[in-house]
Amino acid sequence: MLLKTTITTFAMAAVVLLAACNEKEDARIRPSVVSTNPISAAENVAPNNNVTAMFSEEMDASTITKFILLNGEQEVVGTTVFSDQTLSFNPEADLLPNTVYTATIDKSAINMVGSTMWDDYAWEFTTGGEIDLVAPTVTLTNPEDNEVDVPLDQTIAFTFSESIDQSTINASSFELKQGETVVAGEITFDANTVILTPFEDLEANSSYSASITTAVKDLAGNAIAAIKTITFTTIDVDVSIPRVNATNPLDGAESVVRNVVISVTFNEEMDVATINNSSFTLMQGTNSIAGEVSYNNEIATFSPQSTLDAGLTYTANISIAAQDLAGNALAADTEWSFTTTESSNNLATVDLGSSANYVILAKSTITNVPSSAITGDMGLSPAATSLITGFDLVDATGFATSAQVTGQVFAADMASPTPTNLTVAVEDMMLAYTDAAGRPTPDFLELATGSIGGLTLSPGLYKWTTTVTISDDVVISGGADDVWIFQISGDLSMSSAKNITLTGGAQAKNIFWQVAGSASIGTNSAFQGIILSMNDIIFQTEASLFGRALAQKAVILDQNAITKPE
Repeated sequence: MLLKTTITTFAMAAVVLLAACNEKEDARIRPSVVSTNPISAAENVAPNNNVTAMFSEEMDASTITKFILLNGEQEVVGTTVFSDQTLSFNPEADLLPNTVYTATIDKSAINMVGSTMWDDYAWEFTTGGEIDLVAPTVTLTNPEDNEVDVPLDQTIAFTFSESIDQSTINASSFELKQGETVVAGEITFDANTVILTPFEDLEANSSYSASITTAVKDLAGNAIAAIKTITFTTIDVDVSIPRVNATNPLDGAESVVRNVVISVTFNEEMDVATINNSSFTLMQGTNSIAGEVSYNNEIATFSPQSTLDAGLTYTANISIAAQDLAGNALAADTEWSFTTTESSNNLATVDLGSSANYVILAKSTITNVPSSAITGDMGLSPAATSLITGFDLVDATGFATSAQVTGQVFAADMASPTPTNLTVAVEDMMLAYTDAAGRPTPDFLELATGSIGGLTLSPGLYKWTTTVTISDDVVISGGADDVWIFQISGDLSMSSAKNITLTGGAQAKNIFWQVAGSASIGTNSAFQGIILSMNDIIFQTEASLFGRALAQKAVILDQNAITKPE
């Protein structure tokens, strides 16, 4: 009994702990209100004030609909405006003096990833007896007006005499220019200060102007009295420290394709001489990965010499040896890690269903320039026997024969049960195509930009969004149970007199070429694997296939050897 009680208590504690962890995690990712104006319990608030609230992150503006301001049980009528992370409520009329008001934001407010707040957010404030008619003023700027030698990574800040309606601060009301050219940047807030951070460093030895317009208002709706403009000049020598703006893959990324090219994007042009295999490295544990480093247009890339191993974590590093054009180095090494996609040793074969009964299966036509040598059955559906040409067919009950076919030939207009069998086989062929095309998380993405001639292909899932060309011999290397699936969004084109060779025990029956366009095998070329084509499969003169040709349109033959694998 004691043991049973102990186990029960432990289980209950584990459930409570798990629930608490889940609740903590849920709360962490949910949005919240981080500040309000007036603040909670504020007194002597001007009756003509607006009411604002800032969220912890960007919200879906269409869901910010349930903001209520109450005087006792009387709801205040007004307009709700939402900009970026700030909600602003503008009453139609001044609030009553010396009155307690309660503001509430309904928890149905949703952030950009669909999470709601944990609970409703409510706060109170008390109005005073005087209406705010005082216009806000700019009390401080950074840089100061007419300042010189301003660094190139300078942020522009205006501090106001009171809280500002953040919905009135935007790219039109807060503007930075170099001459007549507007400098784009990100606008943020810190208490009564508005900050513009340019997306790119400023140019050296250049004059700039920054302006706040009369569109900017305080919470009571009072606009600043006049446009406030400052001018400043940047330093004539670049002393700004370069920084890393982005990496690919992202830090912590998982299921990264094994032929990934690692890249880092800087905020300014760098000295190409400092971007090399010493300053840009890739490690797997304590092992250094060989690769080629290049640089162009603020982006440095590291291309591994060979595909990365499956299911391992790699660490990339760009060091302080990397410098900008003025010789300024990064402030610190930048390091990030990612994990490659898991091994494809367990990649399942594509289930061909009853379409596996055929070495050639098509829907519209099968045409042939004699003489071909076909080993296995052929099928055509929903088209009729008359659309199988070049075989000198001999009719039989439910099938036909040909001297060129070691097997039988079937068409949709033959005796039962052939039509039914072909209908099922074609449906299975289309399901197999969909299965192959829909496999997620490729091991290799856009390998060699689709020009795979001369490569050795290890087992796995490959994906291309363009045409794939085979202009030289290809080796497919792996074990007898390994699987290859090639997802091709365009055509598949093999040049003349080229070969696909299998090594290590790899089998053609486990190799699947899913082709969204048409497949064309060049003259005297030898192809291996199952071709699943959305359109035509074309075999040029004396090309051969060890596999299957399964086409949702036509199969076109010209003195070819087509052999079904065991």
